Amino acid sequence: MNGIFVTFEGIEGCGKSTQLSLLANWLSGSGLEVVVTREPGGTAIGERIRSILQTGDGSSIFSARTEILLFEASRAQHVEEKILPALETGKIVLCDRFFDSTVVYQGSARQIEADTVKFLNAFASHGCSPDMTIFIDIGVATSFKRIAARNGSRDRIELENELFFSKVRDGYLDLVRGDGRFFAVDGNVDAETVHAQIRDEFTKRFFKN
Repeated sequence: MNGIFVTFEGIEGCGKSTQLSLLANWLSGSGLEVVVTREPGGTAIGERIRSILQTGDGSSIFSARTEILLFEASRAQHVEEKILPALETGKIVLCDRFFDSTVVYQGSARQIEADTVKFLNAFASHGCSPDMTIFIDIGVATSFKRIAARNGSRDRIELENELFFSKVRDGYLDLVRGDGRFFAVDGNVDAETVHAQIRDEFTKRFFKN
């Protein structure tokens, strides 16, 4: 069995982490080898970059170019050190965010040119692309309510305004309409219903002859 690379995408509070965990548990329970990871992060270097991206240095404002290059640096290390080796040994890799996040957060919302984003994504990902991307869709108002209900302070991205996240969500919807690797689910329903839909789609794509 060749490796399978599945990514989870959506705006803040959509339930990506919950659904990734549920799918990982189901696959592991079926006796399959699963690697769970995230972006930015996934490696020691990537996690250090994640910390910078989440908090900044407390004084400076990130430029959009600095931000995207940090995301891509984390991704380059992540793919080479963790994702590709796992796929080459036949494992299933489940990743919380990948290059589609860069397309919508830094491209659609930060307005970095599409060709630049495409080039940087391709360079950092070593040509590695997901076999399936699960997009969990919720509205911006729901996102803000869920973020507000969390314990702890918001990170730098979560502090962005509604217009920013509207651009992000619209960017995702454009991607979903144009690429068959996406599987879109309604994140407003209960977690078990969403999981059942994801599980059924995963089975249809990868386990049925």
